[in-house]
Amino acid sequence: MSEPFVPGVGAVLSADIAVPEHQPEVRFYSRVLSTGENPLWREEDLMNNLGMPVIGLGERSAEYADLPLQWMPHIQVADVAASVDRAINLGGSVLMYAKDDDGKSQWAVLLDPNGAAFGIIPVVPAEAISLGDGVALPDMAAPVGRIYWLDLTVSGASTTRDFYSKVVGWSAQNVEMEDGGERYADYNMLGEDGTVIAGVCHARGVNADLPPVWLIYLPVGDLAESLRRVRNEGGDVVQVVQGKGGEYRYAVVRDPVGAYLALMPG
Repeated sequence: MSEPFVPGVGAVLSADIAVPEHQPEVRFYSRVLSTGENPLWREEDLMNNLGMPVIGLGERSAEYADLPLQWMPHIQVADVAASVDRAINLGGSVLMYAKDDDGKSQWAVLLDPNGAAFGIIPVVPAEAISLGDGVALPDMAAPVGRIYWLDLTVSGASTTRDFYSKVVGWSAQNVEMEDGGERYADYNMLGEDGTVIAGVCHARGVNADLPPVWLIYLPVGDLAESLRRVRNEGGDVVQVVQGKGGEYRYAVVRDPVGAYLALMPG
């Protein structure tokens, strides 16, 4: 996932969460994400360094009381109503469902059969995206705050692969894996243009202890400093994955209210 915004079926627009203890959570994310000499996220409002509202941190009001404490990606689909019906038929459930005055579906928040929450929205035209201060989309070689990757680790990865293929329109690509001498496949999930959007993984090997929730991967300017701040601000570092040279590849963290996400070098 190389762009901060791509219109199209299966592409991810943004992610949000509604949390208790809202102000301490705002401080946590402001501190953790705004590291490095040229931070990829703005500390004052959690928009990215272009002024784009990529992630949303809301207060847990009565309206959102039934939402789980998970970061929920918003995935574009061809037909919200049809996706809701498919999700229900495949063992998912509906947490929120918005329709306009004419009864046309606008968006929904769903749970998959594993309990992972996600939102679905219609495909949004590129010209409708807000760039904050009127900034044009940059050369994507430059570091930009974005949702770089998503993955979901579950015991029934094949069934989950099929659920999302039918509900949001992803196709699947096998990723060969090995654990304890046994070979198996995890899955890359692709949008309509063939772009790899997310991973659906078996709960085994390096992923064995991860929770069955969508992990959003957010790049930061200085991952080592971000992990130090995670601990100092009341969170936990759950897993750190390093390359052969000892460099950080990514880390899974838990915020002070128990929500999981992943951080990676920008």
